[in-house]
Amino acid sequence: MIKQCTAAALMVACGLTATLAWAAREEHTFEVSLTIPSRPFYVIPAESDWIHRPQPLLWDYAKATLGSLEKNFDVHHDSSAINARLLFEPYLDNGRPNEVIMLRVKFNNVELSAHAVPRQVVSPEEAAGGKRVALKIEPIEPAGGYRSGDYNGNVLLMFSAAAPAGELEP
Repeated sequence: MIKQCTAAALMVACGLTATLAWAAREEHTFEVSLTIPSRPFYVIPAESDWIHRPQPLLWDYAKATLGSLEKNFDVHHDSSAINARLLFEPYLDNGRPNEVIMLRVKFNNVELSAHAVPRQVVSPEEAAGGKRVALKIEPIEPAGGYRSGDYNGNVLLMFSAAAPAGELEP
């Protein structure tokens, strides 16, 4: 009789344990949705985590020279070319007189300037298909070489969609 009571008690305990194991189960249900916009014109960084942070140009001790910066952009314009220009001449400054490092900025291998007229950086054919292109920022060594110090600066780019060829005024 004791064996039968012990067996019954063990079966009840096992049944309760199994029930408790099921009670610890978790389920999560959620919805996923997506809207893909129609974007006839865009110039966006391919890697979005860098654009709002300072980008260091690294010093090469072995060569005693300053390195460049290269980042990729995805571009697209469905009806014509893409133009670009600099809003200001780009440079690095350490706050001391006559210690400025000018910068050369190229987008898709086209050198940009702060001239009021923008330059075509992506052709209509390339822009229509979409393309990944490089932005390259290179320091221009000053006369007398680089001087020690902490330098800072900004590069301000402006991109514009060129007017479609059929819509140009005579």
